[in-house]
Amino acid sequence: MRREAIRQTTEGRNYSSRSLPAARCLLPSGVRGFSLIELVITVFVLAILTLGIVPLVQVSVKRQKEQQLREALREMREAIDQFHREALAGAQMQANQQQQGLTTAQQEQAPRNPPNPQNPQQGAGPNIFTDPRVRVAITDQAIFSADNPDRYPPDLDTLVKGVDVLPLAAAGGLGRRGNMNYTATEAATADSQQPKTKIYLRRIPVDPMTGKADWEFRSCYDASDSNSWGGENIFDVHSKSEGTALNGEKYRDW
Repeated sequence: MRREAIRQTTEGRNYSSRSLPAARCLLPSGVRGFSLIELVITVFVLAILTLGIVPLVQVSVKRQKEQQLREALREMREAIDQFHREALAGAQMQANQQQQGLTTAQQEQAPRNPPNPQNPQQGAGPNIFTDPRVRVAITDQAIFSADNPDRYPPDLDTLVKGVDVLPLAAAGGLGRRGNMNYTATEAATADSQQPKTKIYLRRIPVDPMTGKADWEFRSCYDASDSNSWGGENIFDVHSKSEGTALNGEKYRDW
């Protein structure tokens, strides 16, 4: 009886295993893989698209670098011009102080230009203190050598390190005194005689074309097409790159 029950159980298991279908992964009808020709065509189309995109990316990167170069040159140009104006104000301040130190007899003996009735200002140089862009005067005149009487910065490091300056009122100008926009206390505070250090450049910009903070200089005594720097002062700054811009100009000529 027991053997018969075991035999029936075994036969039932074998029948159940024979009746179950094998597991298969059926793909939907009409679905097939890519052929070799289709893969070749796809790769060829992607290669054409890549060859068309790469030049556009290169032009975009070059245009971005050119914009950075323009901004760096403009930053240094404005710093040089502002330094020059305030250095002239310092020289005028020095001349005013020397004039005030003369005695009455010396002032009477000093040569004067004859006045012109038609032009009362003839014979008098331009007053640098009337320039609204000039706010301070450079007092450290020792940084200018005898070869640099025009008082342009001797180098870019001077613009970064800064120089001693005084407000216009202390330099012989009106400053804030008499200006309705300021109170007497504010004017007196601004017209302090204590010199301060003014920085004209936070840092020497990096030339995006060369990747270095290395520039080509011209002094105010060098010819515009000169390939060497006289060293008297820094009047103009150019890139050392030999490349050509998108507009056809040389970067060295910017």
